[in-house]
Amino acid sequence: MVLPLVDEDKPKCFLCHEGFENIEDLQNHQKTIHKEFFDFHEKNVRREPAPGDVTVF
Repeated sequence: MVLPLVDEDKPKCFLCHEGFENIEDLQNHQKTIHKEFFDFHEKNVRREPAPGDVTVF
């Protein structure tokens, strides 16, 4: 799918590909429509380095 150039600067939901006028509208959309998706992934977050990550001191 090719978007017209006028829509390239607007934020877009990565789950349903719907475009919004500003980032606040996108955040409200994701908090209401895709609430289950984000709640599931918030619970399963592991904050540790992935295997093979290199730490630079």
